[in-house]
Amino acid sequence: MPSEVGPLLRVDRLVTRYGPVQALFDVSLQINEGELVAIVGANGAGKTTLLLTLSGIRKAGGGSIRFAGADITRKAPHQIVKAGVCHVPEGRQVFPPLSVEDNLRLGAYPLRHDKEWVESELTRIYQLFPILREKAAQSAGTLSGGQQQMLVIGRALMGRPRLLLLDEPSMGLAPLLVEEIFRVIQQLNEQGVTILLVEQNARAALGIADRGYVLETGRVVLSASSEALLADEAVRKAYLGY
Repeated sequence: MPSEVGPLLRVDRLVTRYGPVQALFDVSLQINEGELVAIVGANGAGKTTLLLTLSGIRKAGGGSIRFAGADITRKAPHQIVKAGVCHVPEGRQVFPPLSVEDNLRLGAYPLRHDKEWVESELTRIYQLFPILREKAAQSAGTLSGGQQQMLVIGRALMGRPRLLLLDEPSMGLAPLLVEEIFRVIQQLNEQGVTILLVEQNARAALGIADRGYVLETGRVVLSASSEALLADEAVRKAYLGY
């Protein structure tokens, strides 16, 4: 769904470094409002670094990031969250001693004064993930891997994102849970959430995405519709296993 005022996210010639080591090389991409866009690539391609830079956790060493028309390249992570970009990092990073509900409420911290909205959004998350309602009072650290993944997605949604950054949501999950997580991601997108999905399971990611970018050693080497990438022989051999 194209935005009427240009792309929701526009990244131009982005550079990121870890000390003297350069991880991203002039990465350019854009996402229109309402799209689900996948970033695929091998381990070490720079996918996670890209999301960390977009959310302000890693500082850009060059280039620019514009979100909803505003330059967020040098913004702090909490400012980027307030602008409407919420990041679900890889590794299911919950706060283990806190309850499931407290973990969710932490996601709404920037909006905590709007109590009516927070309660309505909490209800929506519980409708999206009924198992979280069942375990609302339970410590987050006692949840299964799949339930923790649902929790971190729900926590990000509590921040009222216009753009949701998802990093490897299927990592370490059983096939049935992977299917459920991807069903929820697609449902969120259909409800109007713009999503940038980083995923090593390229076939699953491209199966639900509108478009995709292929990242290799910190560089965008290919971008096309998901259908075109799934049909591309080089992409099939490198990332899809057939």
